[in-house]
Formats: sequence, C-alpha cells, structure tokens
Amino acid sequence: MIAPRLVSTARVGQALWTLIRTARKAGRGISARLWGRWAGAVLPRATAAMLIGLFGLGLTTAAPFDGVPVLNPPAYPPGYFRVEEHQGVWWLVDPDGHATLSIGIDNVTYDGDRILGSGPSPYQEAADRRYHGPQAWIRAAMARLHGWGFNTLGAWSDEALWSQRVPYTVILDFAARSGAVSAQGWPADVFDPRFKRTATAIAAHDAAPRSHDRMLVGYFSDNELWWGTDWRHRGTVLGAYLEMAPTAPGRRRAVQFLRARYQDNIAALDRAWGVAALDFWDLPAQAPAAAYRADADAFLALVAERYFAVSAEAIHRADPNHLYLGARFVGLPPTPVLVAARAADVVSLNLYDRDPRAAVERSYAVTGRPILISEFSFRALDSGLPNTVGAGPWVFNEWTRAWAYVDYVTRLESLPEAIGYHWFRWADEPRQGRGDGENSNYGLVSLGDDPYAGFVAAVAITNRAAADVHRGAEPRVLLPQAFAWYHWSWYDILGVLLGGPRWIVTAGGAVRAYLGRQT
Repeated sequence: MIAPRLVSTARVGQALWTLIRTARKAGRGISARLWGRWAGAVLPRATAAMLIGLFGLGLTTAAPFDGVPVLNPPAYPPGYFRVEEHQGVWWLVDPDGHATLSIGIDNVTYDGDRILGSGPSPYQEAADRRYHGPQAWIRAAMARLHGWGFNTLGAWSDEALWSQRVPYTVILDFAARSGAVSAQGWPADVFDPRFKRTATAIAAHDAAPRSHDRMLVGYFSDNELWWGTDWRHRGTVLGAYLEMAPTAPGRRRAVQFLRARYQDNIAALDRAWGVAALDFWDLPAQAPAAAYRADADAFLALVAERYFAVSAEAIHRADPNHLYLGARFVGLPPTPVLVAARAADVVSLNLYDRDPRAAVERSYAVTGRPILISEFSFRALDSGLPNTVGAGPWVFNEWTRAWAYVDYVTRLESLPEAIGYHWFRWADEPRQGRGDGENSNYGLVSLGDDPYAGFVAAVAITNRAAADVHRGAEPRVLLPQAFAWYHWSWYDILGVLLGGPRWIVTAGGAVRAYLGRQT
C-alpha cells in the first residue's frame, strides 16, 4: 500500500514546486524593501535574509566578508589564530588581529567516498568528467567555498587545499592510532607509555612542520572517541580497562584505582557492587550497583584527564603557536570528560540536533572554553539517497533543509561562547554506502558535483549574517504567542503530512540497517 501513496506524494510535491516557482517569479517584482520590512516583522533578520536570497530579491549584509569576515579594525596584535573573550563574547582572532568566526566545511575532497570503502567513487568520477583533474577542481572548489560564505577547511579536507590561502584544520588521531576502535566501543590505553610516545611522534611529524603557517587554525586530537554507553556499545571505560590483558598498563591502573578506593578489601567491593569476585583481578566488567557507576565515573575522570593532558602537551610542545581544538565529541560527553577537556583551548562538538544551544551551554558551563561545532548536518528525504545510515535529523526537502540550517546557525551564534561551526560535509555519500555504511544526503553538492541551489543560497546568506548574530547586531524580533508556531514548526508539520510515507520507508530502512550492524 505504500507505493501508490509515494506516487501521489510525488505528484503533490511536483505541483507545490510549480507553485513555488511561480511565486518566486512573482516575488521578484515585489519591492525588496517592502519584503524585508514584512519578513523582519515576524522573523529573525537572518531568517528573513535567507528568504530574500531564495526568492531572488537581493540583500546587502551588515558585515563585509572576504575570505575571513572582518568585524572591526584589528583589535589584537598580529600573529596566529587564537581565541579571545571581549566584553563577554568569545571570538576566534585571525592572524591579522581581526575578530571572526570559523565557518567551515568538512571533507572537502576531490576523491569523495568509495562505495563500501573499496569500490569506485561516484563523486570522483563526476569530478574527473567535469574538471579533468584536481587542479581545475581546486579552483572551482575554492570559488564555491568563498562564494557560499565559508572561511575554513574542516577536518579530512584535501591537503592540496591547505596551500590555497584559506584557513584550515588538521586532525591528528592520537587515540585512533594508539589502539582505540571507537566504532566498537573500545578505548585506547592512555596509561600505556606507548600512547604518549605515539602522540609525541605524530605531533612532531604532523604539527611541528606547520608551526609557522599563519593559515592553520589548529588541531583536533581525535574524532568521536568512545567515552561510555552510547549507540556503539553499552558499557563503561572502566569495564573496558578491566577487560584488557592482565599485562596492559591500563588494566593494572584500573586495579590499582579500585584497590585504593576500597582499601585493598575485595569483600568491601563485592558488597558495594553486588558481585562475588575472588580478588581484584577477577572483577566483572559491569555491575548494576550505584557504587559501580560512581567508581566508573571516577575512573573515567582519570582516563580523560590523562588523554587530554598528553594530547595538549604533545600538540603545544610541537607547535606552540596554534590552537588545540579538542577531540570532536559526539554530542554531549559525560561530565568527567568535559572537565578534563579544559586542557584544550577550544571544545569541539559534533552536534546533530535541531537546536544546539542546550549542549553548547552545558559544555561551556563545565569547561569555560569557547565552543566550536565541528560537525552538524540535515538530510533531505527528497535527495534520492537512502539516508538510512548516518547521524542527523531528516528534513522533508531542500527547502526545509535550508530552514533547518538558518535556525541552527542563528540559535548557535546567539550564544557568546560559540566561535563557529563546520558543516558536514562537501559532497553526498554513495547511495550504496561508504566504508562504514553511511549513505546520506550531507552534501552541499550532489554526487554529480552539482550544488543544491536553493540550499546553498540560504547557506551563503546565513554564513554572512552569522558574525552579526554573534555580536548582537542581528536582534531577534519577539513574536506574538499566536505566531510562535510559524517560525519553526509549520514546515515540519507540512513535511510530515506530505512526506509521511517517505519518512516511514526511510525510518524502516534505518532500523534494518542498525539491526544489521548489531548482528
């Protein structure tokens, strides 16, 4: 019964798109001033700007933008990228001393993703046909990046782009290259001397040669490490360390921690955990008792403190000039991990929510460090991609994707601690799945290298308005209560009504994909 409804939905969608196109043509004859006045009366100015751009009415943004947006005359001495708080608002300061935001894109690559990790790359094949090689693609990609209001190359972008006079970031993968398998819920042994040696060697090789590059923003030490129970694995870091080999330094450190906590009395631990261990080397990885959870949190604090201390030292010893941008937390990590993250200059969050404010505010309250959103994205169900594997909310189409983007950015940059955001990602993933199975509509461009025109128009205008939102020059106009639903919910409601079958099909596919990965 689903197929006929999908056909009907497609016809309705086609009719609505025809209506929208007609409205756009008519809208170009409306006075931009009148339109802007009407939109500004009921929407945040940045949201109105997005509408004006989509409907071709033109807009002059308040802040100039040329590569790195300049918000004022240089307020700080020249040097390297750094973070500064001014009058209660955090900023990224560029090498010329201007206050700015890092507005980036992850995975800006010519190669794209290979199907299932080892097959052909649909994006690279399209880029080969269009550009006949990387050099022409680099020129086109840089023009697009600047034209769409971005100023930073996020993680995993082509190294060939780092010489294009655009700010960039580097991910070092200290834990990932020291035995961590985050996708399976397995941490690195940070108490093993090899972890520190590995981090030091990586920093010496990858960071030290870039220590005088003024276009480098800074370094991420890792990406989405596992810090305890989540969708990847149910368990604790203490449990993982107790499951390490008896000779592992991490196992010995966990046993030493518990011996000290229970005064070397295994009977006391047994009573507290509700277990029957014979000695401290015979402990289960998990226990249902509250005492176990308290012990696990306390040990997690030791692990996180060691991880961030080693990472910060390795980075700043090899390169004292640039920022340590944190470890790209997946969402909001446990509080002991946030406390340890104070060792970084910036806390980075991969935050796939509609509204990032609660997680950002919590992270800042604990760490006191400025926050960078290192990944966020929305996936449109009309993109032709499965969207069954991967993070991020679904939206009905590219139009609602644009609304989601402008709302996310304006909400984020209304916070004084938010120093920027990096969109995940440049191009879509293969519909058959990449190496880890992800098959989603994350791209600013399709697998054929074609931009999603309406979406990127909204992205460009929003990016140019972001700095003004952050400094409070783009005030929100309070809505009467009767209109409160209009700003966010009406298009989601419309999407559910018109795209319900598509939502159900995609959700079913996502559940099947998840269950398949668990077996």
